[in-house]
Amino acid sequence: MPELPEVETTRRGIAPHLVGQRVSRVVVRDRRLRWPVPEDLDVRLSGQCIVSVERRAKYLLINAEVGTLISHLGMSGNLRLVELGLPAAKHEHVDIELESGLMLRYTDPRRFGAMLWSQDPLNHELLLRLGPEPLTDLFDGERLFQLSRGRSMAVKPFIMDNAVVVGVGNIYATEALFAAGIDPRRAAGGISRARYLKLTIEIKRVLAAAIEQGGTTLRDFIGGDGQPGYFQQELFVYGRGGQPCKVCGTQLREVKLGQRASVYCPRCQR
Repeated sequence: MPELPEVETTRRGIAPHLVGQRVSRVVVRDRRLRWPVPEDLDVRLSGQCIVSVERRAKYLLINAEVGTLISHLGMSGNLRLVELGLPAAKHEHVDIELESGLMLRYTDPRRFGAMLWSQDPLNHELLLRLGPEPLTDLFDGERLFQLSRGRSMAVKPFIMDNAVVVGVGNIYATEALFAAGIDPRRAAGGISRARYLKLTIEIKRVLAAAIEQGGTTLRDFIGGDGQPGYFQQELFVYGRGGQPCKVCGTQLREVKLGQRASVYCPRCQR
């Protein structure tokens, strides 16, 4: 599933080609996504100029003069720029055609993503209760420490809770916990303030590094320019269960936490 760095990579890739451009037409070939694509999307978006492309958590917000297209890439989706008139292949469900001669094409084999319209996106039910962005000053170790008090759930699913902080998905939670030396199985409420301060630093560092590398391509992700991400070359633990730790050589262990596979080093993480 595309995580925050992959979505931010997509945003950075498509924004320069969208902002200031006018939409000439919207073609919807299949409305059956996680939520149905609005039947009047073409009417609402066609003729409008795109004023900005933003990201909130894992949602892309394509802001037009009147209203916003909210897009989520789901499990296997991607948004990329292609030449106008390029024939659509299987699973290419939506085209946003621009007067510039390019079009933004949404592809989603599993159809678990979203293309929705909103007049007030930040108060949309999907975005209203989200926690702070991890790369801003609103997210810090003190927040994690205070929200974790009395919590018996494991620390990994705790930091993956979008009400706590957005966008810390499975890959980057695994890597950040390793970098901070914290066992992902530990109870969130049993971790000290000092260790949460360290974990916050590592979450920010890992996410920023992944964005600079263009995200992580493990199965389906490609960026807005059609290129894969390369952060998978930097992974220390994610997807490496049973292999030796790159730091100490101990065999990495894999467990299930919150129905997600979690890999950790029993020596480096306490």
